[in-house]
Amino acid sequence: MTRSFPLFVALRYLRAKRKQAVIGLITLISILGVAAGVMALIIALAINNGFRNTLQTNLLGATAHVSILEKEPGYGIHDWRELAGKLAALPHVTSAEPTLYAPVFFTGPLQSDGGIIKGIRPGVAAQPVGALTHLVEGSLAGLRSQENGLPGIVLGVRLARNVGMTMNSVINVISPQGELTPFGPRPSYRRFRVCGLFESGLYELDAHWAFTSLEAAQSLLGVGDVVNSIELRLDDIQRAPEVAAAAEKIIGDKLAATTWMEQNRQLLGALKMERIVTVITIGMIQLVAALNILIALVMMVMEKHRDIALLMSMGCRREQIRKIFILQGVIIGVIGSTIGLLVGELLCYLADKYRWISLDPEVYALSYVPFEPRWIDALWVPAVAVLISFLATIYPAGSATRVAPAEALRYE
Repeated sequence: MTRSFPLFVALRYLRAKRKQAVIGLITLISILGVAAGVMALIIALAINNGFRNTLQTNLLGATAHVSILEKEPGYGIHDWRELAGKLAALPHVTSAEPTLYAPVFFTGPLQSDGGIIKGIRPGVAAQPVGALTHLVEGSLAGLRSQENGLPGIVLGVRLARNVGMTMNSVINVISPQGELTPFGPRPSYRRFRVCGLFESGLYELDAHWAFTSLEAAQSLLGVGDVVNSIELRLDDIQRAPEVAAAAEKIIGDKLAATTWMEQNRQLLGALKMERIVTVITIGMIQLVAALNILIALVMMVMEKHRDIALLMSMGCRREQIRKIFILQGVIIGVIGSTIGLLVGELLCYLADKYRWISLDPEVYALSYVPFEPRWIDALWVPAVAVLISFLATIYPAGSATRVAPAEALRYE
């Protein structure tokens, strides 16, 4: 009973009607303030996590985990077969695929559009681009055969829409790199048959990229049996720096190994900085709520001045008086944190499921705002809110223990 006495009195004070109604109002505002802070931070972190994870998934579906490139653009990688075999034997490497890519123009019945064509080996199990394993139409089998002498090509859905291409239609591809003639270089021109459409979810890839067989790309660009990139896919993307360091020892001085983290450093850095700024700015709401708790408890100590004196004169220890007001602040923090957490998680679930907030994919690379709350955030955000509420009780709880019973009851 002695241990539960401070909690009993704290709950009684929170539920009791007060002479000064403003104290009850401030207490309610304090609860709502804590709830608003927790809810806002849960939602903001869920948006940040959603953007980071979705963009990371889309980026890794569009690019390799580690890319072997020329340090200075030249005549390509000639010994790519031997290199690919050595790189595929490295720990954590699941595939090492040669690719050849270059800027081209795609000409269709509606308009022409610039983009990138990339030559791949369609017969392998692990494709260098994850988006090609989930085509919305067609299949990669069309890249391994020719119909009417036309090699196959797989277009991004937005690129196909822009130039007016459909399945099995014929598209003209012009390479500015072209062929070398006695009169100088001239653009090369070739027709391809659309054998597939892909949608990665990343606007840049869907609107400007196309894939064909490695042999067809080499023929279009007028090069021999060379590639300009060897793309590695790993079983653990976080080991990309480790694998890149191991690859540097194999590839020689003229080539360099770059990771997906290095290629997207600016984007990943911006998302990390956004997370830090979000925590700091929205965390200010918790400080406002803590200030309300402080004010409410100070006013309550003033109102309960006589009650405190009576409790102390009846044998209540100063430590128990301190616990009474500390528990009031902590209870306010727990109630507010619980409400904020439940409402925040519910809003995140509904907003992500029904895609409440749509975006322009040409600007944001995504068509809607993804919400992905993490369990770790659901632990530390309410915990910090309760801690701040506790810190706000230290001063008023201390002032309550300094009440002198004799002085307080002198004129009673």
